[in-house]
Amino acid sequence: MSSLRNAISRRAHKERSQPHSRRKFGLLEKHKDYVERAQVFHKKEQALQKLREKAAFRNPDEFYFRMMKAKTVDGVHKLENEANKYNTEELMLMKTQDMGYILQKLQSQKKKLEKLTAVLHSLDSQPSNGHVYYAEDREEAKEIQSRLKKRRKMPTSDYVFNDDIRSKTAASYRELEARRNRVSQLEKLYMDMALQKELQKKGRKRKLREDELACPTSKPVYKWRSERKR
Repeated sequence: MSSLRNAISRRAHKERSQPHSRRKFGLLEKHKDYVERAQVFHKKEQALQKLREKAAFRNPDEFYFRMMKAKTVDGVHKLENEANKYNTEELMLMKTQDMGYILQKLQSQKKKLEKLTAVLHSLDSQPSNGHVYYAEDREEAKEIQSRLKKRRKMPTSDYVFNDDIRSKTAASYRELEARRNRVSQLEKLYMDMALQKELQKKGRKRKLREDELACPTSKPVYKWRSERKR
């Protein structure tokens, strides 16, 4: 019976749309949309009611030790700076995870850059499709030149196709330059994070002065004190 029921053609159900005079108000709200909006409204209303009850029955003499580490600024409750929330080992672990993520993105960008460079290199190395015409005398040469001039004035499908290829190639070169900049930025970020990670390790170190550098650079250079290994 179910197969016979599906064989009968039925009229497709169409939802009522917004009248043309009320198009400025957006889509017409259906019953399920109203139910969802009403549930969200009542949920917010209940939350506000609970907060009002807590504020009404609050004990003015209550005290928590966490109050000593918090304050109110312009009516906004803020905690003190939690800079020392994590110990050294936890900070080193988070730094290592961040470096792993940056290294993964850097390797992915390098692979995409190499692939795009290979594709553009193969396009540039292709020979140009230039035709060579041979004429027996000057009159035939002039006739061929006039014929070519007329053909250049008329837009052909080959010309449109070549124009499309040029635009796509220019876009690919712009993408190549953007990816090179992205790779250089990721490499710089990775080197900075690696330096910060090394600075967090144990060991005496000092920043070298400009007169101590063989090749002066804008970046700081540190030197660790040599320690005897047991």
